[in-house]
Amino acid sequence: MDGLDIVIEILPFIIPLFVLQLALMILALVDLIQREKVKGNNKVLWALLIVLVNIIGPVVYLIIGREE
Repeated sequence: MDGLDIVIEILPFIIPLFVLQLALMILALVDLIQREKVKGNNKVLWALLIVLVNIIGPVVYLIIGREE
């Protein structure tokens, strides 16, 4: 089994994770842009967390970063 066979074998698992990551990131960034206040009053830091920390970053923002 060469490298290409391995990639083709795991591709059905990677694609849904990629789509989930992209959807969460877009949802969190849109929410961040529309919100006036966030915890810590630092939208740039939250944006970096959302973009750079895959899957976990957007989830952390959506759970604890937003202020009502």
